[in-house]
Amino acid sequence: MKSSTRTITITGMLSAIAIILGLTPLGLIPVPTPAGRATIMHIPVIIGAVLEGPVVGMFVGFIFGLISFITTGSPLLKNPIIAILPRILIGLTAYYSYKWTKSSFVSAIVGGLTNTLGVMGLVVVFKLLPLVAAGGIVLTQGLPETVVGAIITMVIIKALKKVI
Repeated sequence: MKSSTRTITITGMLSAIAIILGLTPLGLIPVPTPAGRATIMHIPVIIGAVLEGPVVGMFVGFIFGLISFITTGSPLLKNPIIAILPRILIGLTAYYSYKWTKSSFVSAIVGGLTNTLGVMGLVVVFKLLPLVAAGGIVLTQGLPETVVGAIITMVIIKALKKVI
């Protein structure tokens, strides 16, 4: 596989943004949910998948997952499978949903749900939370986070498509 300068540049920039979002409070925005904040760290992953394809999306997703694993204070993310695998899959699901629908909004919804359902699903599989508790988190935190992320992602992708 041949990588263009554009692909390498976009991958590097989105990876750097994912690192910055993960290491600073910029990766969390205030929302009216029980947690009081929503992550936007999945947005660079979705942007990479839509603009450059599944490999870039999955690579940026790996960076997102790795940063989550390294910096987490949550016992739920101390398992690298839980912290990293769903984030890699965001790039794959976001790419294919965009390829099939040509909608960055749909792609962002699918990517956000992949993040939330992937993490919470694995948390249940590894018996770190009961299904009812994980389901409550998905409904009260995951869904609002997905919608907020999808709106932001759609606006950013629309702007980027005009300039790159």
